Amino acid sequence: MQVEVVKSKIHRVTVTESNLDYIGSITIDEDLMDAANIIRGERVYIVDNNNGERFDTYAIAGERGSGMICLNGAAARKVQPGDVVIIMSYAMMPFEEAKTFKPWVIFPDTATNKLVN
Repeated sequence: MQVEVVKSKIHRVTVTESNLDYIGSITIDEDLMDAANIIRGERVYIVDNNNGERFDTYAIAGERGSGMICLNGAAARKVQPGDVVIIMSYAMMPFEEAKTFKPWVIFPDTATNKLVN
């Protein structure tokens, strides 16, 4: 049996911009992507803590160290700059492996979206 479990989570980052005229996706500071083990093109789920929206899209890398969290395309209509979001990805794995799997979870500073040591 295969089960889907949380693989990666960026807990509480602030949306820095939205770009309705872009093709689609979410642009995430590459430092945050690396720390959370999210790769370019990976499907991610977004939860907006401000308005309750939940949706999925794919990740693209933003400038390292920029703190950028930008919702692009149609997703730009779901959030506002300044909203606090949670970004998650999931993975399928065998049931027994899932029991001991530890996801990558990071807690950036919501004021800067930078990693906190």
